[in-house]
Amino acid sequence: MVHLRSRRRLALAVPVVLSLTASLGYLPTAASAAPTRATATRAADGPNLAYVVNTRTDRHTIESVQREITRNGGTVVARYDRIGVTVVHSANPDFGPRIRAVRGVESAGATRTAPLSAAGTTDEGAVRVLSRAEAAKLAQGAAAGEEPLEADQWDLRAIGADKAARIDPGSRRVTVGVIDTGVDDTHPDIAPNFSASQSANCVSGKADTTYGAWRPVDADHYHGTHVAGEIAAARNGIGVAGVAPGVKVASITVAQPDANSLFFPESVVCAFVFAADHGIEITNNSYYVDPWLYNCVDDPDQRAIVDAVNRAQLYAQRKGTLNVASAGNSNDDLDSQAIVDDSSPDDSTARTRTVDPHECFDIPTQLPGVVTVSAVGVKGAKSYYSSYGRGVVDVAGPGGDKYQIPDTPSKNGRILSTLPNNQYGFLQGTSMASPHVAAVAALLKSAHPHATPAQLRALLKAQADNPGCPSGPYDGDGDGVVDATCVGGRRVNGFYGFGIVNALRAVR
Repeated sequence: MVHLRSRRRLALAVPVVLSLTASLGYLPTAASAAPTRATATRAADGPNLAYVVNTRTDRHTIESVQREITRNGGTVVARYDRIGVTVVHSANPDFGPRIRAVRGVESAGATRTAPLSAAGTTDEGAVRVLSRAEAAKLAQGAAAGEEPLEADQWDLRAIGADKAARIDPGSRRVTVGVIDTGVDDTHPDIAPNFSASQSANCVSGKADTTYGAWRPVDADHYHGTHVAGEIAAARNGIGVAGVAPGVKVASITVAQPDANSLFFPESVVCAFVFAADHGIEITNNSYYVDPWLYNCVDDPDQRAIVDAVNRAQLYAQRKGTLNVASAGNSNDDLDSQAIVDDSSPDDSTARTRTVDPHECFDIPTQLPGVVTVSAVGVKGAKSYYSSYGRGVVDVAGPGGDKYQIPDTPSKNGRILSTLPNNQYGFLQGTSMASPHVAAVAALLKSAHPHATPAQLRALLKAQADNPGCPSGPYDGDGDGVVDATCVGGRRVNGFYGFGIVNALRAVR
């Protein structure tokens, strides 16, 4: 890859290579010689780690590589033969370099830096739970035809979703898969639109479809339930409304069940494949794949992570699934020449490094064909935390901003949605912007049921409203310091891509 290649050029050039090779075009060819028996399996005396092994997709290669996996101290957890990805556990400290030398292996590496037993979601700050007393008071002032808590949902009005619902709330033939921490499908605002048959738990790297396995392990894993409500909370006179209250929503749980809730690559690979194989039209991805905020392709482990996740999301695209993802909350310019990453790896001891976002990728949001979403507040300005980048961001959506205060009963600039245990709460982040875009995509898919993922991406861009770059310096938090620079024009720019999505225009 040319060192300073623009993200726009990457988006145009890489998919062609990917479609032909099913692996990243810039990955070097693996060595052809298998390890000799004299250098084979070493005693399992290292930490037990998870790996992804990426190969050609013919049966002979896959079976041959599996034998070498076993011979080198690995245990196969799951095989995704159609994309050539195998999930492996091994305590052999030499497993990575040994398996990379096997004939037919195109890339392989550890998916974490700490032993198997940790943050990956893109919400910004702690949740602010709406108390039952506050909810009851707010409901008393609800206008006719509104949901009881809708007065605090400035985000619906900002993109015309309240008016759109009267024209077309979306089709029940369209499902949005929430790849996240789990969804509480017993919540009364989510239950009417929940699809259990399209839900699973992918935490281990292998789909578990046991009834209820998709639910959050506890109330602290609230992120996925909040996201699901933003997309498809029913208009049923109970609480809040989603942007697309007529579509279905499914839960594909990928977060580790501990307090850190990390999203490891093998879980995300499983999720994309499951979504594709179960007829999910759109996935929402409000997270980055742990443990690396940016995955650099000159590192063999990180390169294998990019390769595996990309194979899975491309497979989903080929099966007709549009993948929508949040841009991140670091206020990073994803089209810059250098970004300081001081949070990776986040499952062990982080170290500070400077990365080039054209060669070190935030995944899945920077993968080809994925819709990358930045966040705005009630004033339509970029949220102070939202990452951005010309040629990287496709569209923007309401994600909330505590510095942009709405004229609502609670005067809260964050996004109000559902929480586990029949509760409601406010969150902000590109995590909240992405589901708004996924929901508008669901409305577009409802109106154009035969549209391909590429056509849906084009429709999303076409119906968006672009405010253009700010006329003066951007100071998101009001401290007098310029926080970011917007590059581009009125049609497309680094802050908003092609613009802020518009649900009303989508249904018209």
